[in-house]
Amino acid sequence: MKDSFHRRESDSTQGRFETLTVEWEEGVERPQEMRIYRETAKTILSRNESPDLPFRWSVNPYRGCAHACAYCYARHYHEYLGWGAGTDFDTRIVAKTNCPELLDKEISKPSWKQEPLAFSGVTDCYQPAERALGLTRQCLEVCLRRKTPIGIITKSSLILRDLDVLGALARGPGATAVMSIPFDEAEDAKGMEPYASTPDSRFSTLEKLSAAGIRTGISISPVIPGWNDSAIPRILERAKACGAKFAFYVLLRLPGAVEDVFMFRMREKFPDRVGKVEHHIRETHGGALKLTEFGTRMRGQGKMADMIEDLFQLHAKKNGLEMGEHMAGLVPESKAEKKAKTPEPKPKSNVVQLGLFD
Repeated sequence: MKDSFHRRESDSTQGRFETLTVEWEEGVERPQEMRIYRETAKTILSRNESPDLPFRWSVNPYRGCAHACAYCYARHYHEYLGWGAGTDFDTRIVAKTNCPELLDKEISKPSWKQEPLAFSGVTDCYQPAERALGLTRQCLEVCLRRKTPIGIITKSSLILRDLDVLGALARGPGATAVMSIPFDEAEDAKGMEPYASTPDSRFSTLEKLSAAGIRTGISISPVIPGWNDSAIPRILERAKACGAKFAFYVLLRLPGAVEDVFMFRMREKFPDRVGKVEHHIRETHGGALKLTEFGTRMRGQGKMADMIEDLFQLHAKKNGLEMGEHMAGLVPESKAEKKAKTPEPKPKSNVVQLGLFD
């Protein structure tokens, strides 16, 4: 399918075409085609400078994501590769095949302080290509060997494959796993995130991770005003029953070409909701479909944004779920201490964005 949101067509400049047999989770619809490109990366640790993100370092084994979530904020990064933010992002996946070796080199240096690593800061590290390549697992094994704590956020039940490594990390340097579940209705999820694990599968995965002794959390990200905000109470209650210890959410944001992709998918899959959803997005974004300012781009502004936040806090507390950026265990102590010592106006909430993490 030709990308409807491309700016320039080109072949991969990142590496050669890689032929792989990609296995898909049972019950998940499959795209018509997917190409995986091999990349020999120069670096693997990404340093975060955004005050909105609760981590300093992240690891991203893949570019693009076959889960095809319409709202993914990372879509427009594919345009830097000469591809489109639409179907190219879903079907042209770049694998950094040397990332375990690079990671081992970086975190074995004497200067490395065993700071927490976020998997992933951009696209899902447990997307379908991981079944064949195992790059995320190899990176986790490196972290275990180098005594570096990790935090993972994913929409995939594939994470259960690595329970042994995650369990060892949890008993050692530390491991936190977050399941991203913005919808509790299968049909809603299928329209917006068609090739990710179903909501039921994700809740089951959350329960198994918790039972294995791994600290778990729930991410309701993104919250789409006028749509899945009403599901917040149900999702939080179910997450608690599955053993989650903390929760957070991120309001929908649509940077760059992501706006076009999201609105196209809405008109295609949910035409009866387009008007209402667009109205409420603008209501929480100062009349626009996006906010770009630090501090507001993740949670919005205005009365409806406040109502969503109040609803989340009420039901998180009701279910005994902790809130706040420290929950994911990804904030280095020095950064947390610095923030605690810096006077600032009392924030509306402790809600955070964790990266892909929408």
